Amino acid sequence: MSKIVFIVNPHAGNGSTGSTWPLIESLARDRIGPFEAHMTKGPGDAKALANNAVAGNVRLLVGVGGDGTLNEVVNGLMMHKDFIRSDVTLGFIPNGTGCDFVKTVSISRDIEQAVNLIATGSVRSIDLGRLDFKGNNGRHQCRYFHNIASFGLGGEVARRVNRTTKAFGPFLSFMWATLVSIFLCGKRKVRISIDDDYQQKMVVWNIAVANGQYHGGGMWVAPDASTCDGLLNITMIGDLSIPEVFLNLTKLYNGRICDIDNVVTMTGKKAAVTSDERVLIEVDGEPSGLVPAAVKIVPGALKIIAE
Repeated sequence: MSKIVFIVNPHAGNGSTGSTWPLIESLARDRIGPFEAHMTKGPGDAKALANNAVAGNVRLLVGVGGDGTLNEVVNGLMMHKDFIRSDVTLGFIPNGTGCDFVKTVSISRDIEQAVNLIATGSVRSIDLGRLDFKGNNGRHQCRYFHNIASFGLGGEVARRVNRTTKAFGPFLSFMWATLVSIFLCGKRKVRISIDDDYQQKMVVWNIAVANGQYHGGGMWVAPDASTCDGLLNITMIGDLSIPEVFLNLTKLYNGRICDIDNVVTMTGKKAAVTSDERVLIEVDGEPSGLVPAAVKIVPGALKIIAE
């Protein structure tokens, strides 16, 4: 296997990745050199392809698509032991619906700049979150996330976004899904624990457990989050009325979420969420399962090329 492998999701960005791949491929071969390219056909393919690439001694693994594609590549990489992963560098060319993670680690959404960054950029180590939860099939699942896992409204929004065409772009796709979910789904009663010193029963709209700062097409839910501090940032949007939600909607986008009454932010190395109600989970923009769920930080889990 080539030392450089691209894993491409042609369906990302409502199919835009497939149509722009010839341009991306031409730029990458010119500026990075020879590589193998593998196209995904459906969910789970990027994870399997990444797993196979790492088993084949790849040294540079590049995901092309959205946050969901990158999440699968990350999870394929994480199937291997530390000493194997340490020899692999991850690159990312964002071309999907959300691509919220790149706002935290400074990877350009411009195709040419993203390719140039892989060719010339610096390598940094980043943390990951590890999520253990109940899958939609009722069985235990483990999934790593590079950006954010959320519980409640975030899970409802992700489910709706992934059932639409996404033709109107990330902001409008996520905004429409958010508005619909607010009216149709409502709040949930949950129990949350953070590390060993915080336990609380509360009514929430959403809980975001963050490694990155943004999700949901640009919602700035964790302004203080860092991908390399060994901590999770937990943002709990509590018992607001629907009018209060709408009055404070702009604060979800301008970094002032902590100014909202009934929003609690904390940091920790692990967290757990349970509920007697049906609470959906979203992981890096993808609907994934249900609580109960447990999350922990995995410090310095992988290397990625970023500014």
